[in-house]
Amino acid sequence: MELGGIRQLFEAGGAVMWPLLFCSILALALAVERTMFWWKIYKRQQRVARDVLNLYRLNNVVGAIDKLRKNIDLPIARIFIFTLELENPNPEEFRLALETEAKVEMSLLKRFNHIFDTIVGLAPLLGLQGTIFGLMKTFASLNIGNLAATNKAGLTAGISEDLIATSFGLLVGITTLTFASIFRGLFQREIERIEEYGGHLELIYLRRFQPTEKAYEVTQRT
Repeated sequence: MELGGIRQLFEAGGAVMWPLLFCSILALALAVERTMFWWKIYKRQQRVARDVLNLYRLNNVVGAIDKLRKNIDLPIARIFIFTLELENPNPEEFRLALETEAKVEMSLLKRFNHIFDTIVGLAPLLGLQGTIFGLMKTFASLNIGNLAATNKAGLTAGISEDLIATSFGLLVGITTLTFASIFRGLFQREIERIEEYGGHLELIYLRRFQPTEKAYEVTQRT
C-alpha cells in the first residue's frame, strides 16, 4: 500500500487513530527492547552460571567473583556476586542474601509488563470508541424522512470509521498480547533457572560450611 493510501486510511479511522498509533509505537519499541534483553540473557547466562558454579565448587572464589564482575549486566551475576561478597555468612544469611537479591532482579525481569497489559486492555476500547464515533456520524448522515436527501458521503465516512478504528484497535491489542504472553513465559522460565542456579550455589556453600563448622566444634571441645 502506498504512503498516500495509508494516510487516507489513517484519516478515515477518525480521532482515535492517534492514541492507537501512539500505543502501537510504544508497544513496538518496548517489544524490541525486551527482545534484545531476553536474547542477551539466553545467549550468555546459562554458560556464565555454570562456569561460576564450577569455579566455586573448586574453591576458586576469587575467580568466580571476577567472572561475575565481567558479566555484571546479567541478572544471575548480580544475584551471585551480592551473595558471594558477604563476609563469612552462616547458611541462613547466605540463603537470605540469595532470596533478597533474586526478588530485586524479578522486578527488573518483568519490567514493562504493566505497560503491555495496559495497551492490551486500552487498544480494543479505543477501537470501540472509534466505532461509537463512526455510528454517531452515520446516524447524523441519515435522513429517515427522505432517504434521497441522505448525506451519502457522511454515511460512507461513518461506516469507514467504524470498521477501520475497530480493526486497528484489535490489531494493536492482539499483537501486544502476543508479545506480552511470550515475555511472560520467558520470565517464568527465567525464575525457574534462577531458583535452580541459586539452589546449586547454596548446596555447594553448605558442603563447604559444614566441615568448617564441625572443625570449629571439635576445637571448642578440646
